[in-house]
Amino acid sequence: MGSQSPTNANDRPRLTEAQKKENHIRSEQKRREAIREGFDRLASIVPGMEGQGRSEAVVLEATIKYMREKIVERQKTVADAQAQGINTSAWDLPKETLDACAAQLQRTKNEEAQMDDINGKS
Repeated sequence: MGSQSPTNANDRPRLTEAQKKENHIRSEQKRREAIREGFDRLASIVPGMEGQGRSEAVVLEATIKYMREKIVERQKTVADAQAQGINTSAWDLPKETLDACAAQLQRTKNEEAQMDDINGKS
């Protein structure tokens, strides 16, 4: 004896427009909540972000700044180790990471220079 449930997609009842809309709304709410949770997790590991009312743009900018600071610290540590004769070849970051960091730093400097020009600063 067979199951009472439909055996293929053609036998399933079609969703009404209201049901489709409700599914879409729920999916969008879940997506936004996942993004909020991700930004909250990110903000929790970036110093200075704890307990601040913040926008996603503020969290991203603070994260970029923090990561750049950590990469500069790391580069100094590697240089210090090399100066002491320590082989640091196993510590190398991927070239793509270093290139992306350098490009982002240059973009930030360009944006700051443009703002200085707009504000009449030299």
